[in-house]
Amino acid sequence: QVQLVESGGGLVQAGGSLRLSCAASGSVFRINAMGWYRQAPGKQRELVAFIPSGGSTNYSESAKGRFTVSRDNAKNTVSLQMNSLKFEDTAVYYCNAVIVLRQSFRVQEVWGQGTLVTVSS
Repeated sequence: QVQLVESGGGLVQAGGSLRLSCAASGSVFRINAMGWYRQAPGKQRELVAFIPSGGSTNYSESAKGRFTVSRDNAKNTVSLQMNSLKFEDTAVYYCNAVIVLRQSFRVQEVWGQGTLVTVSS
């Protein structure tokens, strides 16, 4: 059993910053990729940013230049620094990880419970 626990959401004014964090716990052998998705009211869930285990970061067009994703492999955590926030960034942000499970070595995709980010205009 693997869990992802997010923190750091909240209310911020447009132009402000927030930092989201996510920690994986449980039967983790290795994390292949970690990242963030978001879902705004009435819209589909979309990718924000992710980091493969050994590769470079990937960002959506809306996140480029404003958001920075980072990983701490030793702690099994991923963070998302969000700067210059806009009203349209308002959404529930979900942590996502592709994990190789300890003992079975099965690959499992895991989602966090989501954290709400509200940007006031």
